[in-house]
Parts: sequence; C-alpha cells; structure tokens
Amino acid sequence: MSGKAVFSNLGLMSIELKHTPLYDWHKSQGAKTSDFGGWDMPIEYVGVVAEHEIVRTSVGIFDVSHMGKIEIQGENAAAWLNAILTNDIETLPDGKAQYSMLLNSLGCVIDDLIVYKFSKDLLWMVPNASNASEVFRVLETFQTPGITLNNHHNDFGIIAVQGPKSEDAIASLGLPEVSQYMSAVQVKLKAKDVVLCRTGYTGEIGFEIIAPNEILLEVWQDLIAFGASPIGLAARDTLRLEMGYALHGHEITQDINPIEAGLSWAIAFDKPKFQGRENLLAVKEVGAIRKRVALSALERGIPRADMNVLQGEEVVGVTTSGTFSPSLKNGIALALVDTKIKIGDQLELDVRGRRLKVEVVKLPFVETKTN
Repeated sequence: MSGKAVFSNLGLMSIELKHTPLYDWHKSQGAKTSDFGGWDMPIEYVGVVAEHEIVRTSVGIFDVSHMGKIEIQGENAAAWLNAILTNDIETLPDGKAQYSMLLNSLGCVIDDLIVYKFSKDLLWMVPNASNASEVFRVLETFQTPGITLNNHHNDFGIIAVQGPKSEDAIASLGLPEVSQYMSAVQVKLKAKDVVLCRTGYTGEIGFEIIAPNEILLEVWQDLIAFGASPIGLAARDTLRLEMGYALHGHEITQDINPIEAGLSWAIAFDKPKFQGRENLLAVKEVGAIRKRVALSALERGIPRADMNVLQGEEVVGVTTSGTFSPSLKNGIALALVDTKIKIGDQLELDVRGRRLKVEVVKLPFVETKTN
C-alpha cells in the first residue's frame, strides 16, 4: 500500500494515509478524496445526488477496501468467537452472514461488524476501517491454542456492488447466483479465492466482493465495462442514512450502548457469555435513559450531527447523523433523545441558532429492497 503525508488540524504531526489498489484509478477519474479511518478514499465523482440516484435506480460500485478483513479458523472457531461477540453465531447456518458487535467491558460498542460463517471452523469478519486494528487486537487477547487469526486488512480489498441491476453485474463476472440476503460463498474469480457476499449498506439489492489486491483493479474495470458506475462514500452515507443504518462514531460509540442505539435485536442476551454482557444486562434491567429516533424535516433545512433537539425550550437530545435525502427531497436525521419522545412528536433542531421543525418518524425513511 502507498500513502501520502498529510497534516493534522493542529499542524503538529503528520500521518500517513493508506491507499487502496484502486486509488490511482479514482484520481485518474477526478474523484474527490478524503480521510476515512486512515485511508484516502473517494468521496464523490460526479456529485452526491447523481451517484445516490444511480444506486437507487441502476447499479453502482463502491471501493470499500478500507474496511477490515479478518479470517478466523480452527477447531470450533465459531464457538470461540460466539463467546466474544453479541449476536449468536452458533445459530447461524453455514454460508450465512450476521450483523454483530464487539463491546468493551462497560457494554458500549468498540465496533459493529459483519460475520461470515462458512463452517464451524472457518469464519470471516469485516469490521470498520478505523476500528479494524483495535478489533483484531481485542480478539488476540482472547486467542486460545488451535485458533488462528489472520489480519487481511492490507492484502484484500472489497468492492460493493449495489442497486437494482447488481445481480446482472455480478453475473457478468461469471460469479454464481447468491440470491438469499445475508449469504456468503467462497468462490474462484480470475483463478483467485474470493468471498462473495449478498450484503450491503444501501438498502438495495447488493453484493460485496472480498478479493486479493492483485485482481481488484481488473474486477473493478470489468464492472465498469458492464455499465456499473463508480460511487463515492458521500453517497454511501446518504443511502445508509435513508435506511436508518447505524454508523460507528455517530449512532454507536464507546459512550453509546447498543440498547440506546436501537440494536438490541443483535444481542443474544440468553447466551451465557459475550464481552460486556454483565454491564449491558444491568442497562437492560434498569432501562435506557435515551433512545435512537428518526427525524424528518418539516421545512427547508439540512440537519447535521451534533445539533440539539428541542421540545419547546427543553433540550431533549442531540442528532447523531443528518443529511439531505435525495429520495425524499428533504432533510433527515438520526438522534439520541429522551425516552419520553415518541413517533409523531414534532420537535425542533437548533441549526446554528435557527429553529428547524422536524417530526419523529418510523424507520426506514425509504423502503428497503434488500430482500
């Protein structure tokens, strides 16, 4: 991997941003790039709204090679991992994927991630870019004889193929049909072992291809030749926010527990063990003091993260994410608010001193088509 030196906001230290195998291609196409978890990644190519619409109506491809890739193998590796993560891996059939979380000892979220189970002895995990090293470090602290952890963060990339025409795009590569949502198979592509996943972060039918770096550019160009359009991470954010999907560092952090974040469905409380279980059980028994809600603007204005949520003159919460929804043509946000707030309530956001009227609505903002 190559990188370039950039300077911190304080101007006191430099950091080296990593580049994916597709970086030179992105720059050759005039992509705007920025730091995502220590990687210099494409934000947009032709514009966020246009790219968003391509994914909703056709097929777009995302370079998400900055995401982590961890392989876990060994006798009963699934049972070993099940004692660490929140969801119940042992109930997961072979060839299926599962959303889960790694918590700290206090029961807050180190990272949310996807687990791919190929057998009881072989699994893959995809954590977020900024947390990949920490997730791997924490797993190593639990490592026992017979369990092997392989960190593929720098030698595999990921291409996300998303949109109504994504199945045709995958077929154009000669890959097998994987029609069931949250499924994964290990297959050959260009004589290399790859993982093909029926997953995504957009709410559309989609796939993710985890492939060795040496074939990533060729696969990317094959998808372009089919007719797929490159999409930046800015549109990925508007797409995920329309679905109400949590983003680490916003809806979940090491200060926000998954019950507050509305992610209790990914916690197997009946398991005897997972990291942070006892403290999270205590939160469950007492009851969370805040909850995640969806807000839709009732007038012109664009919500952003870290805006106070007001009910009259009372501050009842704060936004965690916000954007203009290209599908709905109005502002939307996620927020952590007092548990007394309910769907249908009309609230206001403090937008740099101006009040923006919003309504609490059900998620998702836009109908999901993943199934």
